[in-house]
Amino acid sequence: MWNYEKRLQFPVQIKTCCPKTASLIISQFGGPDGELSASMRYLSQRYSMPCKKISGLLTDIGTEELAHMEIVCAMIYQLTKNMTTEDARAAGFDAYYVDHTSALWPAAAAGIPFNACEFQSKGDAIADLTEDLAAEQKARVTYENLLRIITDPDVRAPLTFLRARELVHFQRFGEALERLKTDLDSKNFYYFNPEFDKEMKKA
Repeated sequence: MWNYEKRLQFPVQIKTCCPKTASLIISQFGGPDGELSASMRYLSQRYSMPCKKISGLLTDIGTEELAHMEIVCAMIYQLTKNMTTEDARAAGFDAYYVDHTSALWPAAAAGIPFNACEFQSKGDAIADLTEDLAAEQKARVTYENLLRIITDPDVRAPLTFLRARELVHFQRFGEALERLKTDLDSKNFYYFNPEFDKEMKKA
């Protein structure tokens, strides 16, 4: 159960219409390393996580990723809400405009639609947390790439905030992996599957 607070985690106040910028930022909505895939990844993994505290962490971060998706979507909306057909055509946003006008639809910057294959839920604590660490680093790189390209300070401010949160999430998942390491049999840390180990000994 969640309590929904009706405000963005970080304010978005973009003054200038720019569908070209929107076409880049949209990757952090529906791209392979975006906020939609992050939220679904963590909120799915939490069920099979054997450590309840880490399951709670996945719930917390997965929920925050939904808040980050709101920020990204607010940015895309504000960048396109006053867009004309001429603006869309000049920015190369016309193909998107034909299908969605200025509605939000998850896709990567390259135009590839969101796909559930973009997030992983393996049911193995080590595999899932390692996936999560990598996911946070890939999201960080995407935000850094956006910040290298985008110059509008109104757009850069929320992007900078979102990048910083990726670093925090990476740290939390690193701590979770260390916690799991102490909770599990240290001999089986990297390949922790007792039933599989028993089967191998019998063979």
